[in-house]
Amino acid sequence: MPTATDYYEVLGVPKDAGPDEIKKAFRTRARDVHPDTSEHDDAEERFKQLNEAYEVLSDPEKRANYDRFGTADPRSAGYGGGGFEDLFSGGGGVGDVFSMFFDGMMGGNARTVQREGRDMAAQVAVTLLEAADGVVKTVRYPRAAPCGTCGGSGAGPGGELRTCSTCQGAGQVATMRRTLLGSFQSLHPCQACGATGSIVDPPCPACGGQGRAERGESVDVTIPAGIADGTRLRVPSMGEAGLRGAESGDLIVGVRVLPHEFLHREGDDLHARANVPMTIAALGGDITVPGLHGDVTVRVPSGTQNGVTLAVKGEGMPRRGSGSGDLVVHANVVVPKRLSKEQRRLLEELSESLGDHREPSTLDRIRDWLGM
Repeated sequence: MPTATDYYEVLGVPKDAGPDEIKKAFRTRARDVHPDTSEHDDAEERFKQLNEAYEVLSDPEKRANYDRFGTADPRSAGYGGGGFEDLFSGGGGVGDVFSMFFDGMMGGNARTVQREGRDMAAQVAVTLLEAADGVVKTVRYPRAAPCGTCGGSGAGPGGELRTCSTCQGAGQVATMRRTLLGSFQSLHPCQACGATGSIVDPPCPACGGQGRAERGESVDVTIPAGIADGTRLRVPSMGEAGLRGAESGDLIVGVRVLPHEFLHREGDDLHARANVPMTIAALGGDITVPGLHGDVTVRVPSGTQNGVTLAVKGEGMPRRGSGSGDLVVHANVVVPKRLSKEQRRLLEELSESLGDHREPSTLDRIRDWLGM
């Protein structure tokens, strides 16, 4: 049968109360009805009901079951005292019977509360130069950190953390249930301790006995030289704090390398485009190209064609271990759009000497076709 206890009434909240409102109501009433501080004769029973109500209403799945069936575990409503027909009726289907059977055989499906903190994720952006040289970045993020009032223990002033006497520290309790197939044992979360296996007496007023509280956190993260875009760095113990002093999770920091104005990264190499005057392309010479740490001199061989790549060794990104990639320059041969009379005369003489206007021979056509 559904429980007769109204959990919303126990906490003093409406049925549409949000998680924060429920948490606040629990903390307020916990101080009022705790057996060690309360003047009520039935304080121990009230405190037990309060913990039970909070354990159900703070869990979305249990709360949904409670709102629908009047209990956090619909199976605990039983099967009544009917005959064989009741086995297949709406009051207790055959699936429920087999569920109880396998719960008993396989140890049930009760889950204790995870005491260890979960990993958390954050992201940091760095420039290409910072990625090349390495840098220390401060990451700020919201975190459930160890409570500063109780030091993470969850206990109030003069309080202590003790093993739950109901479940003997297991965080779950076993119940025997009778069915048409016989008696079976099933496991359920212990409501006395909220499935944690321990009870704080009295609970810390700042964190409600959790041993952790939300706050803004900041941590310095070392970005190693040569790091690639999308790399994830792990900062140990800076994730969600564990319950009542349990081990904290890690902070996983994703690194995003921002695009550069002139340079494009491919692996450990950097790529850039550079205009090459046609005279330097023909005669050979030096040009300068913006690099990571300033201008880089690039040697252009004579006869350089448009689109040719020119590599400058060691001017790329640092490689893991030792060495660096290359700076790969894509040549864009530039032809002047305007010429003075003298420049035009000189180019016409050059064109004449090169035989640019003569009729190409069959051999020339074959060479052009083959790209020779």
